[in-house]
Amino acid sequence: QVQLVESGGGMVQAGGSLRLSCAASGRTFRLYAMGWFRQAPGKEREFVAAVSWSGSGTYYSDSVKGRFTISGDNPKNTVYLQMNSLKLEDTAVYYCAADTLKRTYYGDSIFDKYGYDYWGQGTQVTVSS
Repeated sequence: QVQLVESGGGMVQAGGSLRLSCAASGRTFRLYAMGWFRQAPGKEREFVAAVSWSGSGTYYSDSVKGRFTISGDNPKNTVYLQMNSLKLEDTAVYYCAADTLKRTYYGDSIFDKYGYDYWGQGTQVTVSS
């Protein structure tokens, strides 16, 4: 079992910044990728950003590209999401996800929630006007 613990959510005014962190722990495992998804009320969970250690790259949704930056510390099993220039539409619960089965290595799976086998409990991000 792998546990993911997120931190850093909160409330911020539009144009502001927040930094989310997610640390993975548990029995011996290997992380192939870690990512962030978000879910707003009444909407599907959507991909935000991911870092791949099997393919060695970072990936972003078009809606956050240029504003959010994902970074990862593979030895520490930790991933961060720096969110700048926040907009009202960024309000959502943000979930950290981890791939220990190498699903995200294939095709476009890194953008798909089914590419990840472990999830955090979620952290609320609220952007106000």
